[in-house]
Amino acid sequence: MGKEVARRPEVESMRAADADRHTVAEQLKSALDEGRLSLAEYDERVRDAYAARTYADLMPLVADLPKPGLSAAEVKARRAAEVRREARRLPTALIVLWTVWGAVAAVNVVIWIIVAATVAGEVYPWPVWLLVPGAALVASTAGVQTIRRRRRR
Repeated sequence: MGKEVARRPEVESMRAADADRHTVAEQLKSALDEGRLSLAEYDERVRDAYAARTYADLMPLVADLPKPGLSAAEVKARRAAEVRREARRLPTALIVLWTVWGAVAAVNVVIWIIVAATVAGEVYPWPVWLLVPGAALVASTAGVQTIRRRRRR
């Protein structure tokens, strides 16, 4: 009974086995031990778990519970980490711009190296000029991240 089960209605209508009912009862026992359920809620849910015929009957009994062993602090820390990770993620437009700039810079540097290696004498280092749009991209990225950080506060 994972997340994939919750998304597939044809699986929800399948009959649950005794092992499935026992697994849910164990998860409910863990929730009781962690203080997430009152004794009355636990009794009611365990009764419903052993009376369940299908996965659709079992899944709602544990849908509002975290996995056994997770404390409230761990759940909060995971949510905070997800928020921070999402905040650091660049917008798609900037990812595309960085990818394009990186590809253009790489091609120019490779061509310059090939030309410099095959021509006698000095070759003007034209890839240096790619630092100008690169600097503009750095400034834009920093600005976007600053604006996003201020909006979150």
